[in-house]
Amino acid sequence: MKNKIIAVDFDGTLVTDEYPKIGSPNIKLINKLRRLSKNNTLILWTCRTGDKLKEAVEFCLLCDLQFHYINENSKGILKKYGYIDSRKITADIYLDDKARTTL
Repeated sequence: MKNKIIAVDFDGTLVTDEYPKIGSPNIKLINKLRRLSKNNTLILWTCRTGDKLKEAVEFCLLCDLQFHYINENSKGILKKYGYIDSRKITADIYLDDKARTTL
């Protein structure tokens, strides 16, 4: 897979859902995302804000997982839509524990 935008939820996806604490890491997913980050754009897509968001970002960095964007659209998407940054994150793939995969 190349040149995809992948939006990744934190609680319940990258870690077990123990909000407001940080749960146990999903090592398999973290390792896969590290590999995918070389040829794709990763966005941390979470409801966390303020200090809780900072904790999540720091946790990811400790796991050697760095996101290209955090709760914001990529520069390419911004350009495509006239630099209007919607609250909705645009991605090709969404990884979220609340996602529904079939109708």
